[in-house]
Amino acid sequence: MISIQGEAQGTTYHIKYFDKKQRNLKIAIDSILLDFDKCLSLYRSDSELSDFNKSTFHRYKSPYFFPVLKKSKEVFEATNGAFDPTILPLVNAYGFGPTKNKNPENADINSLLKLIGFEKILFDSYAVRKSKPEIQLDFNGIAQGYSVDIISDFLVGLDINRFMVEIGGEILCKGYKVDNKPWVTGIENPLKPGSLFCSVQLSDRAMTTAGNYRNHFEKDGQVFNHIINPKTGSMEQSSLLSVTVFAQDAITADGFDTAFFVMGLEETKHFVSKNPNLDICLLYTDDHGNLKTYLTDGIKNLIKEL
Repeated sequence: MISIQGEAQGTTYHIKYFDKKQRNLKIAIDSILLDFDKCLSLYRSDSELSDFNKSTFHRYKSPYFFPVLKKSKEVFEATNGAFDPTILPLVNAYGFGPTKNKNPENADINSLLKLIGFEKILFDSYAVRKSKPEIQLDFNGIAQGYSVDIISDFLVGLDINRFMVEIGGEILCKGYKVDNKPWVTGIENPLKPGSLFCSVQLSDRAMTTAGNYRNHFEKDGQVFNHIINPKTGSMEQSSLLSVTVFAQDAITADGFDTAFFVMGLEETKHFVSKNPNLDICLLYTDDHGNLKTYLTDGIKNLIKEL
């Protein structure tokens, strides 16, 4: 097994794979992730996404922009707008985006809501435009999962079919390790960050997690967290602590984990019951502050609490 690691998208990546030719692919993978960043990064002023956010029309230069728009529309429509990439004006207003707002308590949410709504974005396979110049896209809720798929497709194209790709906690595994044993990963304990709640056996599937227990801050007694409801403009205060989604590809899982956080416990359970291609692990607190788990049937035999 070959193991490589590095940094990309402001986080780290770890990739393990079995290759009969024993190729070290780190240089090629770093190059792909750099090109991906040049397209979809919010934190590069020269990225395609930044260019579009400063204009009203953009013709794609890379192969990455259109697929992420297409999947974003799919998840936006399926979740009735719970996932919405036009949320960037709100993200910036609350102090979580590249444009830091030092006074989030003074944000004019009502006026910013007029800029929110993925239906205001029009695109085809060649270009994308928006109805108002102030509208801005934020793919942070889906792009990292997509980058996992990109690297996975790259490995498959080289006839490598046994691997684990992990970027910033978003994971896709294909095939098995030695002796037909599945890859093993884990889900973090949201009440004890840095330690695992459970282990997960994963093969031929993607797994992504969204949580509100890390990315938050407090100012003047008010807690601001990065899970924002695009329909109300408010930060979600929920019993949900983390949402892990299992799907055939990481871009799908990543888009839905963000949406499910906004939708909440009961609505998410109902949604997944009608979408058997998705499985979920929800970690939440009950009325007494105890950590509780909800698992769909498709993954119950793959998860072992620690």
